[in-house]
Amino acid sequence: GGSYPQKNAEILSSQYGINLFLAGLLLTFAWAVHAVGISKSHLLSYLITLMFIQLLWMLWYLCRSCTQRRLIRDKDRHAGACWLKCGITLFAVITLILDSFKIGYYIDFSNCLSPTEGIFPVTHAVHTILQVYFLWCHAKDIIQSFKTLERFGVIHSVFTNLLLWTNGVLTESKHQLNEHKERLITLGFGNITIVLDDHAPQCNCTTTTLCSIFSQGIYYLYPFNIEYHILASTMLYVLWKNIGRKVEHHQQHKTPFKFHGITVGMVFGLIVLTSTIAIVVVYLIQIGRSKVKSELALTMFYLHAIFVLALMCTAGIVALLIYRLEERSLDNSKNPARKLDAELLVGTAAGSWLLSWGSILAIICAQAHPKYTWYNLPYSVLVIIEKYIQNLFIIESIHREQEKANDDIKTLRIVTVSQGSTLSLTPSYKEIYNGRAARGSGEVPCLFKGSICGRENDGGGRAKEEMSQENSSAMHSASDFSFYSRNSVTNNKRRILKNIAAFLFLCNLSLWIPPAFGCRPEYDNGLEEIVFGFEPWIIVVNLAMPFSIFYRMHSAASLFEVNCKT
Repeated sequence: GGSYPQKNAEILSSQYGINLFLAGLLLTFAWAVHAVGISKSHLLSYLITLMFIQLLWMLWYLCRSCTQRRLIRDKDRHAGACWLKCGITLFAVITLILDSFKIGYYIDFSNCLSPTEGIFPVTHAVHTILQVYFLWCHAKDIIQSFKTLERFGVIHSVFTNLLLWTNGVLTESKHQLNEHKERLITLGFGNITIVLDDHAPQCNCTTTTLCSIFSQGIYYLYPFNIEYHILASTMLYVLWKNIGRKVEHHQQHKTPFKFHGITVGMVFGLIVLTSTIAIVVVYLIQIGRSKVKSELALTMFYLHAIFVLALMCTAGIVALLIYRLEERSLDNSKNPARKLDAELLVGTAAGSWLLSWGSILAIICAQAHPKYTWYNLPYSVLVIIEKYIQNLFIIESIHREQEKANDDIKTLRIVTVSQGSTLSLTPSYKEIYNGRAARGSGEVPCLFKGSICGRENDGGGRAKEEMSQENSSAMHSASDFSFYSRNSVTNNKRRILKNIAAFLFLCNLSLWIPPAFGCRPEYDNGLEEIVFGFEPWIIVVNLAMPFSIFYRMHSAASLFEVNCKT
């Protein structure tokens, strides 16, 4: 009967969080379309209130934890991995730089900006610092006291971060749209007459140079802010799912990251990363300069992406084939963090799949096809296939049980000494346990022949003992060769899998960079706008692109875990 109140608390808290999010989402949408009576100050006031409530809850939780620090608490060893905490700390540091830029921007335009635009970055900076500290200290907690109150506090934090993520995505998308229209006009799509809304301040800047640095720098830092909030929301969601959970206490297996044995994967991955950065730089310089330069930039991007995606598909297929050759059981234990990882992989991949199918249909249905648009067809097909293969590889990898030492390799060798000379090695522990060494002669196996058995078999047993030693030696030489060969094959498979995981890790980081920093052919191609219409396609891209960007970062994080686990 005690489970019903807790289940009701879970349902009530989740409904509270959803309504909190929907109200903020509607307010964000109203500000974006310039709804009557809704301004940016209303949206920021709502976000400031949510962050203030979360700050109060985190402070209360930290103080209560400090008073109970001597109590032994259950921990979820799968949640809040060290590398994940380091990643969110890096994004948080860049987010603090973004907040400082916003504060400087507000100071320069303070004559015509609402005070909430100055209060928001200050509150957000304090919220970021305390939240990162909270996640470092308590991401693994399994809360067993004040469960109903904690459910509401944690779910409030989850949806507060999701709303901050939505606000960042919208702000960054509006900036991309303004640049997108200029590029389309350069490419010759002059029939697009839609006027985009502009939320720029209606006054002059006090310091022109600083204003330019702040306004431009903010949009280059937004991708890190977006990743920070989505990572924080996922870590907090796992904490929410762990409230009241009963865990099985078993030995924890540490999986540290090692560079040893992954040189090949790292080298090829770094080549892809370096070339991708070069492609993005050239793309951003050339796109929008002229029609010829824009078409060359798009062609260059598509050819590079096709080559990288083909390599990733090949690597993923090889890894799956290796898994098919192995016989290892899957870990089906209850694990909220692992379940969330798998759901996020498939769910966020749907964003890029939607864009790819839209591009494929546009190429099929369009009446005119500029030359560069044909490269979009294999690119879109490979995006679908690559994510399909990579998701299979990652999900199977995180569900496979960690490799345990093989009993055939863990053999007990006892060196026997008789009359001052070393004799041959005795049978392995496994063979002694199963009685295989004694089946041929019908005797109990002798572990210390120079002591016990030697005294019992003096005289006629000498010849018999020497013969059994020779047979045992021959048997172990063949057995050891079999052990070493199997061990060598296993190590080679592990080495290949680790190199594939390292290569895919760097490739996903590489493919995260272009869309995160404005290199988006889905915007600049122009063919989809003709087929679907400008506004419908822009809506599709703005909805799907954040999930596509998050997919690459989440895949990179999952592949890092796979590399440590393999």
